[in-house]
Amino acid sequence: MIRALLAIPVAAFIWAKLEIAIEGKSGWAKSLPTWRIEKHILLDIFLGGRPLTGYHLWAFLFVFCVFHYPAVWVAHWTWRAEAFAIGSMLLFWVVEDFLWFMINPDFGWKRYRRQDIEWHPRWFLGLPADHWGLILASALLIAWSVWTTR
Repeated sequence: MIRALLAIPVAAFIWAKLEIAIEGKSGWAKSLPTWRIEKHILLDIFLGGRPLTGYHLWAFLFVFCVFHYPAVWVAHWTWRAEAFAIGSMLLFWVVEDFLWFMINPDFGWKRYRRQDIEWHPRWFLGLPADHWGLILASALLIAWSVWTTR
């Protein structure tokens, strides 16, 4: 479990570099030739008010599959394993998003603020507001998966 959690920042760094190469300074697939759904109540709930793009749908599905691959490999599914997979995946997305800004030459720490990042419309205590929810959900799911009885 510790090794899996330590692998998350490495995987997030690699994914962030890939997204920077694809998106450049135009985050949230703004300049990509893909479809977009701009407004929907579910986008407010699940994407923090950001649009859903074709790029992000396929990225989310790919990462979902990768984080569930261990259950497929061992052909054994449990609620504990599911909680760990989803909690780890949520943590991955928060770390990846933060790293996207930190290592992107068009952003960095000085531009990590609401005024410069239009696709994160809500901020709280210096982070996009949805990151706080993802961090909490991730911590609860991972903790439950580790400390629940087998």
